[in-house]
This record gives sequence, structure tokens and C-alpha cells, in this order.
Amino acid sequence: MPLINVVVTLIVVGVLLWLVNNYIPMDGKIKQILNIVVVICVVIWLLYAFGIINHTGDIKVPRVQ
Repeated sequence: MPLINVVVTLIVVGVLLWLVNNYIPMDGKIKQILNIVVVICVVIWLLYAFGIINHTGDIKVPRVQ
């Protein structure tokens, strides 16, 4: 996956999360849960995007030489 796609996706997710946090009235605890869920999903997506985790669940650790 090209790096520009990753950066654009992160920007779009960040702007959408900011819009939801600022313009949709919710309880603070619900916003906190929403933020945590979004961050966890983005981290897992980044791990898939950079090939650290594949779809079988195996974790690839790069070999340091």
C-alpha cells in the first residue's frame, strides 16, 4: 500500500473523529469509548497495511542484521 494512501486515510479518519467529537452531542464516556475503538481499529489496520500482521493472524517480526 503506498504511503500517500496511508497518510490520506489517517487524515480522513482523524477529521471524521474530530467532527463527531465536536458536533455530535454525546456523553463524555461514550465519546471516550468511541475514541478508543477508533484508535484500536486504526492501529490494527496499520499493522495489516505494513504487513506486520497478515490475515491468518501470524505476526511477522523483521529480522535485524
